[in-house]
Amino acid sequence: MSVSFQRKDRYTMEDLQKIVELLRGKDGCPWDREQDHHSIRKNFLEETYEAVEAIDKEDPVLLREELGDVLLQVVFHAQMEKEKGIFDLSDVCHDICQKLVERHPHVFGEVEADTTEQVLANWEEIKKRQKGQASAVQALQSVPVTFPALMRAEKLQHRGEKNGLYQPELSQEMEKAEAAVRGLQRAAEQNGEQPEDIVGDLLFSIVNISRFLSIDPEQSLTKACERFICRCEEQEAQRP
Repeated sequence: MSVSFQRKDRYTMEDLQKIVELLRGKDGCPWDREQDHHSIRKNFLEETYEAVEAIDKEDPVLLREELGDVLLQVVFHAQMEKEKGIFDLSDVCHDICQKLVERHPHVFGEVEADTTEQVLANWEEIKKRQKGQASAVQALQSVPVTFPALMRAEKLQHRGEKNGLYQPELSQEMEKAEAAVRGLQRAAEQNGEQPEDIVGDLLFSIVNISRFLSIDPEQSLTKACERFICRCEEQEAQRP
């Protein structure tokens, strides 16, 4: 038995909400009905990364498609909460609109901010106040644990430095990285094991060095992975 729905030549945001509602309804799709926030959590990440890939490829056709997939995830999660009577998509839209207005007082208020630096400083101060972050450490603790590790390390370092908790120098970070490499060498020579803590410290220092050199460590590693694939492709091509 099919649900009551009128096909169109062009759909709207309201249509997307209705389609998701129907898919989750009693006469909808068994798979869609069974999902919860946790079961499709990975889907949200995958769709977001695919949209990022479209941006990197500068492919507007692909980006349009992938943004639609990301939008579906937003509507899907909001629909789940609507079914529980907690919030719906209109509440999500209200909250982000309110946030944008409140955090742009130089546009919607009387605050002066003529540079990007001033805008970002105002944004962070308003964000701290709204989230009740009374200490610098709370600003660090608010960085999500679910971030990719390199991205999280970079953000923690940036916030720590900005809040006066962390004042790194390039020469010191280079020395730390070299010391970590020597530590790994000793560990490998002694028992063939590479301690996890030393590897972590090395990666953390590498992220800091990347910041000093204005290099995105996540992007840098991504490009290194692509170079690795190319080298393997060349090696395979040379096989008899």
